[in-house]
Amino acid sequence: MDNTTQILKLRREKLQKIIDRDINPYPVKSQRTHKIEELWQDRDNFIENNNEVIIVGRLVAMRRQGKIGFGNLQDISGKIQIFVKKDELGDDNYELFKLCDMGDFVQVTGTCFITQTGEYSVKATNITLLTKNLRPTPTVKEKEIDGKLVRYDEFSDIELRYRKRYLDLLLNPDRKETFIQRSKIIQTIRDYLNSLDFIEVETPILQPLYGGANARPFVTHHNSLDMDLYLRIATELYLKRLIIGGFERVYEIGKNFRNEGMDRTHNPEFTAIELYQAYSDLEGMMDITEGLIQAIAKNVFNKSIFTFHKKEINVGTAFRRASMADLVEEYSGFSAHDLDYGKMVEFMKSKKLEIPANVGPGKLLEELFEHFVEPNLIQPTFVTDFPTEVSPLAKMRADNPKFVERFELFICGGEYGNAFSELNDPLDQRQRLEEQAKLREMGDDEANVVDEDFLEALEYGMPPMGGLGIGIDRLIMLLTNNSSIKEVILFPTMKPE
Repeated sequence: MDNTTQILKLRREKLQKIIDRDINPYPVKSQRTHKIEELWQDRDNFIENNNEVIIVGRLVAMRRQGKIGFGNLQDISGKIQIFVKKDELGDDNYELFKLCDMGDFVQVTGTCFITQTGEYSVKATNITLLTKNLRPTPTVKEKEIDGKLVRYDEFSDIELRYRKRYLDLLLNPDRKETFIQRSKIIQTIRDYLNSLDFIEVETPILQPLYGGANARPFVTHHNSLDMDLYLRIATELYLKRLIIGGFERVYEIGKNFRNEGMDRTHNPEFTAIELYQAYSDLEGMMDITEGLIQAIAKNVFNKSIFTFHKKEINVGTAFRRASMADLVEEYSGFSAHDLDYGKMVEFMKSKKLEIPANVGPGKLLEELFEHFVEPNLIQPTFVTDFPTEVSPLAKMRADNPKFVERFELFICGGEYGNAFSELNDPLDQRQRLEEQAKLREMGDDEANVVDEDFLEALEYGMPPMGGLGIGIDRLIMLLTNNSSIKEVILFPTMKPE
């Protein structure tokens, strides 16, 4: 019998002994007068007044010496030592304590005092078992290497941490901070937009036709209707229907799903925000984006300087604004403002760059941007004037129809937001979606589909407006200095073991 099997057997034997003593190891109710953090914050008062307290939490350490025992009790707010004495508890209650193990949840009634060794503790007068733990908690093991404590237990394995997040949070309580910050970031987004008179709405996740982005969808089947449905890849086309219907400022925070590859910045399901404001445009979306990120920096982190990938990012100053073609020329020396396909191909060949098949000059400009420019955009930069070819839902620039009113926000070489002066010409929109459909026929699985219902809605009239989308997971990665999206998603998608 291996060690784990032996421990599981002993835990179950203890459980039976507790039941035999007519004690419910999983009672319905518990009591608490204070969180552990409160005992520390008002320590002197609790010691001086000898007030009775009731605390609850998980036993994360236990040791017994005859008729006395010690344990460390931890709740979400902190950890404190408990002092257990047979004379104080009585025989029956002390026997229950002896049947407790690390990992059990208990309720401790007692008073605060200082032990002979000078440790602030709760002297127990009663212990109630709240949950009996049947499986041993992995032990955190450390050793000193070059003067630093280094973990070497099995749970330092990153993939195991993601698969068993509950143990990751239990053994590494500091990791809770990232997810607490995540919650505060999302709340700040809501507060900021609500202050601008936006309203939060909900649109379908199961859609009869997907759209609003260039991505491959997940497909499912509705049995009663005997029809295929798609998990949404974006909320855009439904939110635009609401603007057509008379709302002027709407947003949605929710999950999108894309059947694509997985890497450190991509998870098949991810959290995004999209917002649309009637009678606004690209400039208005820049102002909102900049203000939103600065509000998060101030309200959640109380700072404007962040470190990501060992680079210092300043979100507190005005974000740079520059066109894609200007940036390509700045970093490559090649001018592509006229989108001359032949010249672009010749330049790319001279740089030994791969030239995608069946694409136009707009796509080639995007390729040049990704190669020469993206890695160099460290400070927040709004990249504007995207080629019409790669932006089927954005409005053309009035002075140059080869480009559209669109920006992407780049920080530290990554993209954090995408916005348009939204296309509201139904004839132009139909033509562009039909061009996307031709790309699909040529093998582009991520090209947009023709959504006849949306095109019909657009014919009823949609006011000029600005639209913005931000990937919340990536933004949280940036602000919490995490290099993998799996570090900011509680339960990321994983390959089967």
